[in-house]
Amino acid sequence: MAAQREWFEKDYYKVLGVPSDAPAKDVTKAYRKLARQFHPDANPDDPGAEERFKEVSAAYDVLGDEAKRAEYDQVRTMGPMGGFAGPGGPGGPGGMGGSFTADDLGGLFGNLFGGGAPGGRRGGRGTAGVGPRRGDDLEAELTLGFHDAIAGLTTTIQLASEVGCPVCGGSGARPGSSPQTCATCGGRGVNEDNQGFFSFSSPCVSCGGRGSLITDPCTQCSGSGAVHRTRDVKVRIPAGVAEGQRIRLKGRGGPGRNGGPPGDLFVLVHVTPDRLFGRKGRDLTLTVPVTYPEAVLGTTVKVPTPLGGSVTIKVPAGTPSGKVLRVKGRGVETAKATGDLLVTVEVVVPTELDDAQRSAVEALASATPGSPRTHLGVEA
Repeated sequence: MAAQREWFEKDYYKVLGVPSDAPAKDVTKAYRKLARQFHPDANPDDPGAEERFKEVSAAYDVLGDEAKRAEYDQVRTMGPMGGFAGPGGPGGPGGMGGSFTADDLGGLFGNLFGGGAPGGRRGGRGTAGVGPRRGDDLEAELTLGFHDAIAGLTTTIQLASEVGCPVCGGSGARPGSSPQTCATCGGRGVNEDNQGFFSFSSPCVSCGGRGSLITDPCTQCSGSGAVHRTRDVKVRIPAGVAEGQRIRLKGRGGPGRNGGPPGDLFVLVHVTPDRLFGRKGRDLTLTVPVTYPEAVLGTTVKVPTPLGGSVTIKVPAGTPSGKVLRVKGRGVETAKATGDLLVTVEVVVPTELDDAQRSAVEALASATPGSPRTHLGVEA
């Protein structure tokens, strides 16, 4: 892979708004956000957005590819023009000491810039062009009911995107014909500009970097190899999926180019709230009201479980309002572990009393010794 001239001039990390040590997932996240923001379809009256979209795409083309990013980072460490001071600079070529020869430089940077020492022979097709290219990753959203998210299910989502052309099989050429090797670049997809110690490469202007030309394009896709259509995608949702979780469907994304593999589809899951149950990780939560006598004397109550049925729990005598009782193994079951059901006891205080009830409460108050507020240090 040959370094391109733009690599010395462009700060692709700044273009995407990420630090140079950003992990791959953050780079992809930043690119997708900016691509949606500046996509020409979303900004039909703003030519500046299209230029920004191209700039963002060019940055991700380098930083989104592990090999390209490594070489780009290596180029950046050398500074403008690879950090070379030139023949007249300190210490001879590149300011690296008088004993450093042109042959040494060629050997050191030959792999990075796609060429050897001046006048040397360039081997094979080490500067090949784009070649097969992986398809784009796509993202879709799916909203599930609370109980479906707990139990898991298989469902179908509709996705409007590019797919491989069914007529030409993604080649872009009319059936019975095939793409022709580009005569300008010899099928490599790039042209090189050899400038002394450096060899800069740029996409071939004749074939646009594909390495081939379609002289008889497919009438269905007009030579692009892909068509835009709506398709149904079956999705298996695992049990216990949570709000905001992303499920990856390998190979269900955008079609590959030039024989490359398809991208992946990421399904972002949303879960609707339930009127009874809440969730904390793998644990489920439930609030159960009890009467004052039940809290004082103790009782047993039946509570529902999210997947049907019920479970009986014991409320110990003297249970205060807000006490949490744990029912082991009745929470969310996932492939890794099963959570618990956390039952919060809520003591119901009546707002209206009949004469018999009032008399009973007054009798209880009279029989209750002392005050629970003596620790406050003030008179009752």
